[in-house]
Amino acid sequence: MSVFSLTYGGFQRPRLALRLIFGAAIFGAAVLTIVSPAFAELGGDASSVQADQAAMQASLRTTTAQAYTIHEIQAPTGIVVREYVSPTSGKVFGVAWQGPWPPEMRQILGNYFAQYQQAAQANTHAGRRPLAIQQPGLVVHAGGHMRSFAGQAYIPGMLPQGVSAETIR
Repeated sequence: MSVFSLTYGGFQRPRLALRLIFGAAIFGAAVLTIVSPAFAELGGDASSVQADQAAMQASLRTTTAQAYTIHEIQAPTGIVVREYVSPTSGKVFGVAWQGPWPPEMRQILGNYFAQYQQAAQANTHAGRRPLAIQQPGLVVHAGGHMRSFAGQAYIPGMLPQGVSAETIR
């Protein structure tokens, strides 16, 4: 008897089993595509914010301060991501999030994800303590518990003059 066979009504149905497996795989890929929201990435260009909003079918609120602009994207899933953009460079220098689960970190950290992943694995924070990564090129603070996660990430060298790290929240 093959692993890819299905017995139905006393008869083996290998094609039916394969169809069910492939159907489930396609469905799973479609769900992941729909559920994983896209955000402008840390260090990336701010022009992707509107595309992210449309892809997520989310609401976008923009607030302008003296030294930066905040693009707040609120997804129907409950995740809120705030992207802090420098008006002079047009780049995202900081990202903050909160929601029932963490956002897709690879998406919001972009090119900084590998550095984040390596630092997170080397970090000896055990158990339920918050994650704190403090490196010259990347700072990440993240933590929470079931259905309540929050965090922030920023690039210290990209902070506009007069803007402190505490601003990113």
